[in-house]
Amino acid sequence: MTLRYRQYAAVLLRRAAIFLTAVVIVGTLLRCTHVVDRSFIYFPSRAIETTPGDVGLDFEDVRFKASDGVVLHGWFIPGGGDATLVWFHGNGGNISHRVGNIRELVARLQINIFIFDYRGYGRSEGSPYEEGTYLDAEGAIAYVSSRDDVDQAKLIYFGRSLGCAVAAEMAIKHQPRALICESGFTSVRGMTKKVYPFLPGLQLLVTTKYDTLSKIAKVDAPVMVLHGDRDEIVPFSMSRELYDAAKGPKRFYAIEGAGHNDTYYVGGPPTSRRCESSSMR
Repeated sequence: MTLRYRQYAAVLLRRAAIFLTAVVIVGTLLRCTHVVDRSFIYFPSRAIETTPGDVGLDFEDVRFKASDGVVLHGWFIPGGGDATLVWFHGNGGNISHRVGNIRELVARLQINIFIFDYRGYGRSEGSPYEEGTYLDAEGAIAYVSSRDDVDQAKLIYFGRSLGCAVAAEMAIKHQPRALICESGFTSVRGMTKKVYPFLPGLQLLVTTKYDTLSKIAKVDAPVMVLHGDRDEIVPFSMSRELYDAAKGPKRFYAIEGAGHNDTYYVGGPPTSRRCESSSMR
């Protein structure tokens, strides 16, 4: 073996080592982004702890399919009115943790409500990821629009926290009577910057977007933004950014004294009346 050949072989080995190291690093980062996305964003619960029936409401237990065929679970609660509110919940728990809020809205607004669990939540099949939640929402809109007791011209989308991004995405594709965004954030990366400024590398590991800010700017329907001024999870300032980005007609309502998860308790009847006035009739 000549010296020249040995030098050439050494160069190839070094390049191969660099390539393999890069592959390992990229693979590790991809695994990390998957882990960070799932652990940082989604906090589903499988157990259904209560139902609308437990608080005296009539309801229909519903199974329907996301647009990719995943079987999902939801409830349709008749409220006696013409309008129907499609509820896109946040990243934690499942629909059973919204029963108290459902009762409040039905009692005060006499509005039909359709609420469902994203894949991986409650009794819905699958595991959550961003595109999957949009596919779930597409299936929910298709299902509720197919019902004979629902006026498609009077659908209101109600998004809460992470659900604001999902609701806004649907409002772009299927214009509702109105879009209500409560306790919403601008984007997942925006949240990492605000909440974890001491971990700048975290932004690079989060691939999930839920970019509510860019989505709400494309919504043609009337928009109402609500947010607790003592929100301990999503910065109150983000709600102002969402409101400013919305085209209009639009309204903003600060729920005084409310945190992230107690808006309907703290806001009470005034919050319900604000929702009612936001082009819901």
